[in-house]
Amino acid sequence: MKIGIFSIPEVNPGKRSIKDGRLDEINKFSQAKKKTYLQLDFIGEEALLESDMILLKEESRADLILKDLEFVETRLGRAEQDNEKKLLEKLKNILEKEEFVYKSALTEEEKASISAYGLMTNRPTVFLKKEELEDLDNSLSSALRENGFISFFTSNEKESRAWLIKQGISAWEAAGLIHSDIQKGFIRAEVISFSDLTQAGGINQAKQAGKMRLEQKEYRVQDADLINFRFNK
Repeated sequence: MKIGIFSIPEVNPGKRSIKDGRLDEINKFSQAKKKTYLQLDFIGEEALLESDMILLKEESRADLILKDLEFVETRLGRAEQDNEKKLLEKLKNILEKEEFVYKSALTEEEKASISAYGLMTNRPTVFLKKEELEDLDNSLSSALRENGFISFFTSNEKESRAWLIKQGISAWEAAGLIHSDIQKGFIRAEVISFSDLTQAGGINQAKQAGKMRLEQKEYRVQDADLINFRFNK
């Protein structure tokens, strides 16, 4: 996932691991040789259009909105079709109220129409206070949850790993994030919830207590699920 940095000199571009105590707990049970937290890619202002989410300080809010407002007004001056003019006027009104397009009440058709505009305010945006910069991992974890992202975990003797997904995706889709071969050969997902895992005191103990569930492709992955994917190789 790419996180855009807007007017936050304290945060440098580059790869960043987001620590998660739940993965630490799982790794205690599996004793894996390697532990891999969520991996986020922080990118600078020159590449904001490539970002999935933008981080900025509250005082920079108006600057980001102004960038989009300038684009919309320029586009409006060149628009020829009435339906595009109507949509651009709607966007202009939203931005002039200092609101973000991402959280505005647009129809699915309108959202599809503006996808090519590359608006900065048409993506999840996280406003950080000074004290939140000091605990960036926790701030980012909260921001991801608030914007509909969750984590699931995999763990074996080689590696315990956290995976970032959009809430609501299926086990089949989650399998594809790990490897296309797992998705193609999907048989079932062996799932243990994090609460069941910790209450049982370990992975084997959870299985012995009957807490491991066999789920099919359509299963909607829940936050902190520990999943082992069975598949045809």
